[in-house]
Amino acid sequence: MATFAKSTFDTSVYAASRPTYPKALFQFIFNYHQIGIEAFPPKLKAAASQEFQERFRSGPTPGWGTAVDLGCGTGQATVELTPFKHIIGVDPSQGMVEKAKKYTEELYPGPTSTTRRGQIFEYIQSPAEKLDFIKDESVDLVISAQAVHWFDFSSLYPALSRILRPNGTFAFWVYTEFRLPQFHPALTPMITEYHQGTENPEESLGSFWERPGRTIQERFLVDVPEPAEVLGGTEGASLSALDRVYFAGPYNPRTFTLPTTCTLPVIMRSHTTWNGLLGYLDTFSALHNWTQQHPGKEKVSEGFWRKLMKEASGIEGKEKIKGEDALTVEWPVALVLGKKI
Repeated sequence: MATFAKSTFDTSVYAASRPTYPKALFQFIFNYHQIGIEAFPPKLKAAASQEFQERFRSGPTPGWGTAVDLGCGTGQATVELTPFKHIIGVDPSQGMVEKAKKYTEELYPGPTSTTRRGQIFEYIQSPAEKLDFIKDESVDLVISAQAVHWFDFSSLYPALSRILRPNGTFAFWVYTEFRLPQFHPALTPMITEYHQGTENPEESLGSFWERPGRTIQERFLVDVPEPAEVLGGTEGASLSALDRVYFAGPYNPRTFTLPTTCTLPVIMRSHTTWNGLLGYLDTFSALHNWTQQHPGKEKVSEGFWRKLMKEASGIEGKEKIKGEDALTVEWPVALVLGKKI
């Protein structure tokens, strides 16, 4: 995650080319916040903790006062938290914080940080684990979009236990390698090799990601520990066991298969162009690291993009796919949810 904080990282390109999160994802989280696992479809409900649900029912009604977005980046997820009155975005990069402020002001212009809808947005530069500026049991929802794989859970879980109100919710998600449903599974090996390959560092990014964070993301957050494992003792009982949901459809990690009881259809997609895909490829932190180690060379993303289009042209029987041609891109999403109990 340190790459995003570098002064050489272009936050404007990142903000313009990254995919947005679907409304359905936020509604899923809000429903979970309000009624717990009763919001789940039947197969997910059967796999969830019934003991937790009983404790949830006997607790206070979940509130809609304050929500916090950890690792808020450019604010794409933060601005979707409008069911809450006070919304706090937290990010260790000052550049990201400034971009998030600007993005929020453009969406919700107002005299100060108060929007036309009555929400108050606040952005603070800080690591996700250092939340001393937030009062005890004052937060109803904590989210993190595309950042949880960088967190130190030995510090984060105690912070969540302190700031969340009883029956407050935490929800963390990442999206993983993109997929092209029109060409799946024919192009999937090429995409995975570009992201994860290490044998040819001139043509792939596997050696240039920051680890272990990237590995946790690639593995669909299965390595995110249970709160009780980290906290232990009586403090370990303050946060529920994790509920894990995979909006992955037929897409699986490279080395294992996701449990069908926790897997739902893909909900994150973009209808774009091949040029739009190149813009997305240029936002990767690993590409930033690759470029710094290969000064003066054509970006590896451009070579991969051309190879991908050439292969897709052959599959479709076309002489050549062009950059302006339409393209649908999908991303599997891994989501972990829990409660303060």
